[in-house]
Order: sequence, then C-alpha cells, then structure tokens
Amino acid sequence: MKKNILSITALSVLVVVFGGCTKLDETIYDRIPADQFVPTEKDIPSLIAPVYTNLRPMHASWHGNFDLQEESADIIVTPVRPNGWFDGGTYQRMHEHKWNPVQSQPNNLWAASYRGINLANRLIFQIESGAIPVSTGKENLVAEMKAARAYYYYMLLDNHGNVPIVTDYQDVSLPKQSTRQQVYDFVVKEFTDNIPLLSDKADKLTYGRFNRWAAKGILAKVYLNAGVYTGTPQWDKCIAECNDIIAAAPGRYILEPDYKSPFRTENQNSKELILAVPYDEILATEFNMHMKSLDPVQQAVFSMSAQPWGGSAAVPQFINTYDPDDSRLKDTWIWGPQINATTGAVAINYTKHLNGIALSGSDQGYRMAKYEIKQGARAALSVDYPLVRYADVLMMKAESLLRTGKADEAADIVSQVRERAFRNNSAKAKVTGAQLQMGSSYQYGYYNTNGSISELQGGADIPFGRFLDELGWEFAAEGRRRQDIIRFGVFSTKIWFNHRPAAATRQLFPIHENEIIKNPNLKQNPGY
Repeated sequence: MKKNILSITALSVLVVVFGGCTKLDETIYDRIPADQFVPTEKDIPSLIAPVYTNLRPMHASWHGNFDLQEESADIIVTPVRPNGWFDGGTYQRMHEHKWNPVQSQPNNLWAASYRGINLANRLIFQIESGAIPVSTGKENLVAEMKAARAYYYYMLLDNHGNVPIVTDYQDVSLPKQSTRQQVYDFVVKEFTDNIPLLSDKADKLTYGRFNRWAAKGILAKVYLNAGVYTGTPQWDKCIAECNDIIAAAPGRYILEPDYKSPFRTENQNSKELILAVPYDEILATEFNMHMKSLDPVQQAVFSMSAQPWGGSAAVPQFINTYDPDDSRLKDTWIWGPQINATTGAVAINYTKHLNGIALSGSDQGYRMAKYEIKQGARAALSVDYPLVRYADVLMMKAESLLRTGKADEAADIVSQVRERAFRNNSAKAKVTGAQLQMGSSYQYGYYNTNGSISELQGGADIPFGRFLDELGWEFAAEGRRRQDIIRFGVFSTKIWFNHRPAAATRQLFPIHENEIIKNPNLKQNPGY
C-alpha cells in the first residue's frame, strides 16, 4: 500500500510538471475491457472464485458457522477463562440458548449467506446476459452457480428458516419473505434441476466446487432434515441421493483407511472429501479454530508463530460417551501433559473436567485437535474444511434406513464406518441393528463445579439415541452438531453442561433487527 501511495504521489508531480501534455489516451495493463474478454476454460475458476471464497469466512473463521453449530449444541463449549472469553456474554448466551436479534453470531451467517447469493446472482446474470461471454459450457457454468446459490439458501433454511428468496440480480426492490416450506421447495428444485448439468468428475479442477456428487451430498442433507424443515420426512429420497453417490464412488471417493486423512494439512488429496472449503495459512487465512481452542502456552508446544487465544473445549459429558478403544477420541481431542517443544518441560496438563461456563481454569477441558496443527503452525491453518465426506454419505443412508425399519442394513453401514476406529478390536467395530435402536449413552443433566451431575436425565429415552452417539463420535467438531440434535429431539428438551432447555422456537435463529429495519417486509421468527 505504501508503494502504491508513493507511486500515485510521484505521478501527481509529473502531471503538474508536464501539465502542457494534452493527449490523455492510455493503455491499461491491469484489466481487460469487457468487449475484449473471451474467457477460456482456464479462466473459469477465476470468474467463479468469489462465490466460493465467500465460504471461507462463513465457516471456519471468527464467529463463523462452526461456532453457531457447535456452541449451541452439546459437544463444545467456551467458558470464561482466566485470560478472558466473557466477550459480553456471547458464548454464555449461545450455550444457554439465550441469543437475541442484536447478537452478531447468528447475523454473521445471514450476512455471509446473502453475500454468497448476491455473488452467484451477479455471475449468473453476467453469463446469461452475455456480459461475460462464455462460448462453451455456458449451461453447465450457470448450473454450478445455481447449485452454489442453493447451498447458501440451504444454510439459511437450516438456521433462519423464513427468509427472502432473491434470484434477480437487477431487481432492487425490497424482497418479500418466504416461508420455510417455500425455501425448502426452492432449494430442492434448484438442486434437482441443475444436478444433471454438473460435472461428474472428481479431480483437481472440480475440487472445492459443486460437481454432481457434491450437490447430491448437500441435497441428501436437505432430505435428511426435511422432517424438521417441513414436517414431512424424506428418508427414501435421502437414500436415493446417497445411493447415487455410492454407485459413483469407485474411482472417485473412498472411506479413507486412516480417520485423520481428511483432516491433515494436505487433505486436498483425500479421496474422502466430496466437498470442502479450501484454506491456506498464507493465501486464505480464515481457518483459525485452533487459535480459539488451544491455550496460549501451547504456542511453545507446537512452535507456533502466533499465540493461541485459549477458549473452547469439549463438554466432559460427551467425552465420557467414548469407548476408550475408539481411536477417534485421540484423533479429535488433546488432553494430558503438553510438552514444550524446546525445553521438554510440561507447558500445560489438560484435564477433562471444566468448573463451569462462568469460569473454568486454563488447564481444564479437552481441546480440539481434529484438524492437524503442524509444528510451526501459524494463526491460520492450511487444512481444508470438509462440508461433505464419504463417511457422511454412508451415515446419512444408514440413518434413513434405520428410520424406515431397516435397522440391520443400517448396522452393516455403521460397522463399516466404525471399522477404522477399532482396528485393534474388530469385535467392537461391529454394531447390531438392535443396538442402533437403543438410547444414547450421553448422561444428560446439569454438570456441577465438582464434576457431579444433577437434574439427571440421561439419554436412554432418545429414539435411536445410539445412532446419535455414532454421529457424535464420527463427526465431532465438524460444525454440524446443532442440526443433528435438533433432528433427534435433543436440542429443546435436554440439559447438558450448564445448559437447561429453552423454548422450541430456539431451533431457528432470529433475524437480526438491522435486517428488519432495512426491509419492512421481514417479520421476526417466532419466540423473539
């Protein structure tokens, strides 16, 4: 920036000195006039990039969707620490379901979603109008942008429910609000109409983009939660989408033999990732979840160039649900003595226990380590954030089978997913249909300062609660727990850590009051 300012200043001096020069024609080197731009296939990634790069701050960055889904659920919590983290009560309100229409976290998702929608609408308009001339593959590119737009609307459908549907980039009128059913119908139609036009390839060119299988994976998620969104479950439609992906998987996708593979620094090579958000520690620096979880002293443990902030940790009641032989426990969480990489001394010793949301010690709570924190890590990670994994597809099919009376078929799939987590105990990898129909092992209740649980509810009464446990062990810290516990009837009924049940209307986040002020057509969601 300094160099640019100096250059502009020097240019101004030259203009004054040589003010008699009257020929003002110029040759532009840093841009191409629209009438001279004929994009080739190599230019397409640059054209569509803004629609996708918007996903980076939306998901894994500060107050991103990860926080929204995990802080409101029963696996991750951010208590006040000796070094701070009260933050005006933001995380306490998220944990207690006492958020409000002026809080930033729910509104950040709304703003990011509509930013992505606007970017997609603009590009669709530019392509269809000929402002950006695309000679080949025009239909396919528009279909991809409509699929990306449908994804943003899926996020709004899931979190805010009743939102405006905007598809015309030139329409500057205030949009009218749609019902959750209408948004659901729109999302389903956009995916089903455009999926046939999407690429069926799974390679470097389609990585991080909506190919046919990524779109089907998201559509399967929409169908999986259709009962929540509309009151009418769509288990068979979910199974159909999953079956299409499974049939196409050979040569494209696999269940990696190593559970950590989809979460390593170079995970762009993982064959388990169907859709991921690419990040880079230098060029795309929004992935900072590790900074929020690790205690500041762990800078010396990982020889980090930045000091972590030290806030979020695992809810002890969830940690207690793991089988000790389940490798996903150590593959997801850090606990015990953490060794200074230089001195060999113990920097901190993490315990499972947390005193409470009001104040917990710096050494309390297991910390998130699912996404590889390499030695020398920066304030941002280069780990790409998974939105759809092949394991996800298998488990969506399994849940839909379970809920349609095919428990044994579901159990075969769950056993397949569990196998890599119990390599040294194949007997434990096997699960039966009868087990999947049992309740949860999660000891729901109020977690006291001394570690005891009062107001004990347990999880035995949760239909298919064991399957909910399986989802927790496989997908912990992947920004989806809120959605899962809503679907299983836990979100508005159970007590966990220092959270007591709030009204069922909290299953939808509010519309920020600034949005309602800007658009009088909007009505606040019930309960706010």
